[in-house]
This record gives sequence, C-alpha cells and structure tokens, in this order.
Amino acid sequence: MLKIFKNVEIRNKILFTLFVVVLFRILAHIPVPGVDTQTIRAFLEQSQVLGLFDLFSGGAFRNFSIVTLGVGPYINSQIIFQLLTMVVPSIEELSKEGEYGREKLNMYTKLLTLPLALLQAYGMYFLLSRQDVLAFQDFLTILVMLLTLVGGTMLLTWIGDLVTEYGIGNGISVLIFIGIISRLPSSAIQLYFTAVFGDFIFALLFLILSLIVLIGVVLVNEGTRNVAIEYGRRGTTSSKVTNYLPIKVNQAGVIPIIFAVSLVSVPSLLAGPFQASGNALIQSVGDFLFLNFHHESLPYNLFYFFLVFGFTFFYTSVQFDPEKIADDVKRRGGFIPGIRPGKSTKRFIQGIVTRLTFWGAIFLGFIAILPYIMQTIIGLPGLSVGGTGLLIAVSVVLETVRQLDSLRATRDYSSYLR
Repeated sequence: MLKIFKNVEIRNKILFTLFVVVLFRILAHIPVPGVDTQTIRAFLEQSQVLGLFDLFSGGAFRNFSIVTLGVGPYINSQIIFQLLTMVVPSIEELSKEGEYGREKLNMYTKLLTLPLALLQAYGMYFLLSRQDVLAFQDFLTILVMLLTLVGGTMLLTWIGDLVTEYGIGNGISVLIFIGIISRLPSSAIQLYFTAVFGDFIFALLFLILSLIVLIGVVLVNEGTRNVAIEYGRRGTTSSKVTNYLPIKVNQAGVIPIIFAVSLVSVPSLLAGPFQASGNALIQSVGDFLFLNFHHESLPYNLFYFFLVFGFTFFYTSVQFDPEKIADDVKRRGGFIPGIRPGKSTKRFIQGIVTRLTFWGAIFLGFIAILPYIMQTIIGLPGLSVGGTGLLIAVSVVLETVRQLDSLRATRDYSSYLR
C-alpha cells in the first residue's frame, strides 16, 4: 500500500477520488430550499417504497438534498441507449467507431439525462405533494425545486466523469458505492444495540448471513472458466504454445443490479399518479400497483428478480462477442483442442458463456431478493441482509483494486524501461 502512494500519479488519483467523496457527502447534506426535511424523514420512516432509493442516494433523499435524484436519470439514459444500440442501426454503427463513437454516445446519453431528470424530479414532487409532505404550491417555488434537483443530477454526472478520467475506478459506480457505505456506521451501531439490549440470536444470524453473502459475491465475481487455446509452433520453439481464455461467471459485473434498481420502483412510483386520475380504469391500475408492488410483496420481488436476470444476459451479450473472439483466435492461428476454428469455435464459446451467465444471473437475482426470502422463510421481520448494496459495494471495491494493481504494474514496468 505504501508503495502505491510513493507513485505521484497514483497518489494524485487517490487523493482526487477522496476529495470527490468528501464533496459528494457535503452535497448530500445541503437541502433543497424551502423543504421541511423533518417531514421528509418522518414520511420515509413509514414508506418502504422509497427506502431502497434513499439507500442508493446515501441519505440524500432523507435530507432532501440538492443531489436527491443521484445518478439515477443518467443510468436510465444509459439503459435506453443500450437498448437502442440493438434496434437502431445508426446507433449500433456509432458504438463500433471506437473512441469517437463512445464520446458521441456519451454526449447523447447526457443530453437525454436532462429531460429524464426533469421528469423524475416532477414525479417526486407529485408523489410527495399528494402525501402532503411538500406544502408549497406556488409555481416559482416548484420551479426552483425542480431545477435544483435536475442541476444536482447533472453535477453528479459531471463529477462522476471527472473521477473516471482523473481518479480511481468508474466514477458513477464510485458515487453509488459511497452512497451505500455511508449508511454502514449507523447500521453497525444499530446492530450493536440489537445484540446487547435486544435479540442476540438475530444479530448473530445477521452477521453470519452477511458473511455468507460476502463470500458468495467474491467467489462469483472472481470465478472464471479458463478455455485452453493452442497455437502452432512459433520460430524456433519446438513445442506448441497454450494460452487460456478466461470467461467470467459474471461478465456483466454490477451493471445489471444498478439497472434493475433504477427500474424496479417504477410501478410503485406510478401508483400514486394513477390513483389520482379521474379515469376509473387508470385508478384501478394504480390501486393494483399500490397493493402488489412494494418490498414485501411477491410480484415486486419477482419483477426485481427477472429484471436482474434479464439485464445480466442483455449486458453480457453487449459486452462479450463470441464471434469476434473466435475470429481473433483463428486469425492468430489458434484453436480450441477438439473444436474446429471459425463457427464451431463461436458456438462452443457461446455455449460456455450462456451456461455461466445463466448461473451468474440466478445468483445475482437471488442476492437481490434475499431480504424477502429470509423474511418469508425464517420469519424475521426487519431482516435486511442488504444483498444488493453489498453486491455493488464488493464489486466496486474489487474493480477499483484491480485498477490500482494495473496502474502500479504499468508504472513499475515503465520504470524498468528508463
């Protein structure tokens, strides 16, 4: 660790990331003008629908801060463009144009983030005003609140890009990670008092389950299937050369969970506006969503599970192209033992990826709905292992550590060449 800090460039990246972390925590405690934060907190104590949203905002919603929306609108914009990549040929071609294409898509994603953030900010105002949480009604105050929330989202998006470029790790993931772990101190204190003054067995079970989930997340994230690839003789080498193609169990990483979290609460958020509609059919739809899509309901958790499952396959198909890998292996004169080069190699790799992704998606979905499973089977009310938050936190930490190791190895190698 000390060796890492001896490198000026790496040290500056770490210090910049820490500065952004502190800045984000400060922003999370600056409330929107004219809002009674005590009323907001009292409402959150009774609402399970927005509890997960408050978790990922790092308590920003509880404070109704200027960054209450977090990076949710930006993530939703990314989802939309990744879906469009599969159905719109021009966007698909743009995604294949290297760095230029990525920059253009990133620009379009940010442009779409603006109206999405405005829509989400208005939806939040509508929900809270219907619950009499927000008392103000004049147009100017409402406009200031909406623009403040939208500005907070765009500011976090910009800060996230700065972390990606000048700091350590993926900026957006780091911000989500900080939002999650910011709740750890209060959760640890609550668990301590539960063990000392409450139910010791419950606290012990909580710790055991958390440890099991932590070990499972690490094993699945780091698990790979190494596919042997042999190459013919090269130069004066008399023996064949064998390399390995590592195929991860979880190719998509933490992205499916982040995408699913952004969409899983949509039915619950739509329930309020639908119930307030003057149309009887829309009101009945709103009543159905209100009764069936909450954290303790089976439809909500099934919806959550299948979102995670589907996004895992979707994102893996976007990130991992068996045909391209098979072509690269063939072009370099390699082959998988017992498999013909070309289409047979592609089908073989595709089969492995599909099987691994299936079990990886099952695991991610299970982690996502773990609190519901434990409450239903064991019957422990209030149990929240935090599988989703723990999964994201562990994934971001592992990815950041890998990037640090890569930077350190690159700097060490460069020093040898001097």
